[in-house]
Amino acid sequence: MTPTDAEHDQDRAATRPGDPAAARPPAPSVDALDQALALVNRDPGEGGGGHRPTGWQRARDTAVHAGAGVRARAHRVPLPEALGEVLAAPLDALCDLPSFDTSAMDGWAVAGPGPWTIRTGGGVLAGSGRPEPLADGAAVRIATGARIPADTSAVIRSEHCRESGSQLHADRPVLTGQDIRPRGQECRSGDQLLPAGSLVTPAVLGLASAAGYDELTTRPRPRVEILVLGDELLTGGLPHDGLIRDALSPMLGPWLTRLGAEVIGTRRLGDDPAGAEALLAAVTTSTADVLVTTGGTAAGPVDHVHPVLARAGAELLVDGVAVRPGHPMLLARLGDRADGRHLVGLPGNPLAAVSALLTLADPLLRALAGRRRRPRYTAAVQGDVPGHPYDTRLVPVLLSGEHAVPLRYNGPAMLRGVAAADALAVVPPHGARSGQELEILDLPWASGGCFT
Repeated sequence: MTPTDAEHDQDRAATRPGDPAAARPPAPSVDALDQALALVNRDPGEGGGGHRPTGWQRARDTAVHAGAGVRARAHRVPLPEALGEVLAAPLDALCDLPSFDTSAMDGWAVAGPGPWTIRTGGGVLAGSGRPEPLADGAAVRIATGARIPADTSAVIRSEHCRESGSQLHADRPVLTGQDIRPRGQECRSGDQLLPAGSLVTPAVLGLASAAGYDELTTRPRPRVEILVLGDELLTGGLPHDGLIRDALSPMLGPWLTRLGAEVIGTRRLGDDPAGAEALLAAVTTSTADVLVTTGGTAAGPVDHVHPVLARAGAELLVDGVAVRPGHPMLLARLGDRADGRHLVGLPGNPLAAVSALLTLADPLLRALAGRRRRPRYTAAVQGDVPGHPYDTRLVPVLLSGEHAVPLRYNGPAMLRGVAAADALAVVPPHGARSGQELEILDLPWASGGCFT
């Protein structure tokens, strides 16, 4: 199992793996209600001829293909601004590394066999000009990173030699070329250091700087606009009179940023006809590469997303996913394939929205940014996990040692479980037994997501 930091959240103190409350399956009433509603309200497809939701893995693959089909863009930015983006062109060395013979250690540069006569005057320091050549039988003090004097045969570490008056004696055999980094040891000018498509990490910034770069050509972050739909949402104070706090606006912006997006704005739209018109205007005129909507993806009287997409001529790529929570999620293409924009419709319930983020938004944004798909890995689940009769379940888990520990409070409207989690476990229909290997979806803050 991929190791993760299990102590990034103080809330973990109340849900340690050794705490029986942490390992208990979801509250029976929540799970039983979800399954009962599924049995009553959903046609699994046997002979009904109704709409069949997309399988969970197929939905993720569709999101990847949608993003990969968009024509790639590139821009040239200063090194610090390239962090977290993907190289649009290979990183080729602009010079030899190192660009001159350098000392790998603090010590003495010597020429010929010893003992050596210590040259009077100052030593050779890093950053100084070209030093005087070293005469045969001579030694001069040298610092790590300093340019090697011409005719030097070796560098002796300070701890491996001793001074006796004006003489230097080695305490062990001296090999020609030892502790000298020759010019071009790491690369020669023109060598490819990294291919296009490589993620710009802090180490890549260091390599690029060492190789002589001030700017990099990268693929820009996908631009995302968030549209929060609903009349029942409060932006402050306590819930009251049928109104609830907006949990999605504070969460989605930072989450999408960690997924590598540039969030250009968040707007709230009502459920009335004016809100539907505002949604249509956003769908048709927004400059974002991806619109992310919350709520309104079902078929209720004020669920406007499907009608608006139809009016805009959008192509539905995913219309419902066989996953719980979050099955009403959707993915639509706005415009043509090569230059088109996309809309990811998240359900309005918070954990259902998280499920949709990981199912559709994450793979779409990674593909748009030119990033590789996340490596798939599994972990053994600790304790039995109930399953849905037909659909995949995504369950918040804490990663501990070699196990994934299911967390409680995992109903569609709950965030308490995922707030203490490292990841979501992918539970197949009908559930999983204790010890069964389940695919793990890391949460971006636990997996060291995009550098932002």
